[in-house]
Amino acid sequence: MTESSQHAAAMSPELRKWRVRVFTSTWCAYAGFYFCRKAFFVVKGPLADSLGIDTQGLGEIGTAYLLAYAIGQFVSGALGSRVGARVLLLAGMAVSVGANVVFGVANGYWTLFAFMVVNGFAQATGWPSVVGTLGHWTRREERGTVMGLWGTCYQLGGVFASGWAAYWLGRTGWRASFFAAAAVLLIVWFIVLLFQRNQPEDVGLEPLESESGAAGDQGADGEHGGSVWTRAMISNVVLLGLAYLGVKFVRYALWSWAPYFLRQSYGLAGDDAGYLSTIFDVAGFIGVIVAGFVTDRLTGGRRTKVALVMLIGMAGACGLLYGFGTVSVTMFAICLALVGFMLYGPDSLLSGAGAIEVGSVRTGLVVAALINGMGSVGAVIQELVIARAYEQSGGDLGAVFAILFAAAATSGVALGILMWRNRHGHADL
Repeated sequence: MTESSQHAAAMSPELRKWRVRVFTSTWCAYAGFYFCRKAFFVVKGPLADSLGIDTQGLGEIGTAYLLAYAIGQFVSGALGSRVGARVLLLAGMAVSVGANVVFGVANGYWTLFAFMVVNGFAQATGWPSVVGTLGHWTRREERGTVMGLWGTCYQLGGVFASGWAAYWLGRTGWRASFFAAAAVLLIVWFIVLLFQRNQPEDVGLEPLESESGAAGDQGADGEHGGSVWTRAMISNVVLLGLAYLGVKFVRYALWSWAPYFLRQSYGLAGDDAGYLSTIFDVAGFIGVIVAGFVTDRLTGGRRTKVALVMLIGMAGACGLLYGFGTVSVTMFAICLALVGFMLYGPDSLLSGAGAIEVGSVRTGLVVAALINGMGSVGAVIQELVIARAYEQSGGDLGAVFAILFAAAATSGVALGILMWRNRHGHADL
């Protein structure tokens, strides 16, 4: 009997029941976070008109959020290792609900700016908490597929969140979009309270995976011993973070600005722009499932092979966006979908399963925070760079799309180096 089948045979009904609870509650948690994250980006056009905020001001507010989110990732990694994923997750969700209520009553730039910082720190608790939790409830041989399916939380979460905000924007106005977002996350908070647990041991069950033999615990330089933070592991974390920086630059640029561009450059109504922008996440939903399935079934759990191929595809799709995305709304939407499909697979593999396996199950929360934190630097940079490029070019989207291509190519280079390390025994991803 193989090790995989032995594990499957040993999985008790109680363990299966708790895995369903944990997977469902963490999926809902991260999808729910998106409702309180995406509302601002969907309604930024009408909000700006209402409050008299220009494009540069919108970029500054978005940057405040993303900078707080990036810093918050590192803070969450340290804090989560002390208080645990459950406490960190519940606290972050509650604060994000409160921040979105404030957005709904805001009357000026500085209120939005200040509470966007608060929301950024709150939102930063989400990814490390859920990835740290899932590391304890999954095994390596299933992790790509499981986290590929689970990772649909931020594709579908993004789709539902954008559609939800667009619906209330068209029906009642931009303020209602924030209140409706807060209501969804508040409901999800109670689901997490009831069903999320940090690890099987918390409910009297045996752990699914031992801490020994984790990827990156020893490198070719022969380091062994008590600490998993070897030179090999640190180098691999940095490379994953750099690759993820480029991915999040592209993802957040399209995620943050697509509804705005559709309204400003193509003349779509605010709610229609919000609805059409969801094609990016819908295509990503398919991409992340394909990526997870392929890594487990065809490449033996080697994340970098599939991720690198898709990153090359993402760069190619950004090139198509540059060449044809300015022709019409239809071509923009097609290219947007292609980028989403190619982007979200590596996004999930690098920040999810890869974050757990570059170190160990025990370090999953901290490593996920570090990789996502480095990636979030790209999200911060794009907010300033895209806003300035769009304004200085007089609304020429070609300049914006050229920047996206450069960011995608940079990601591919970083991951290519990590693949080289795989082949020479310095990594196991």
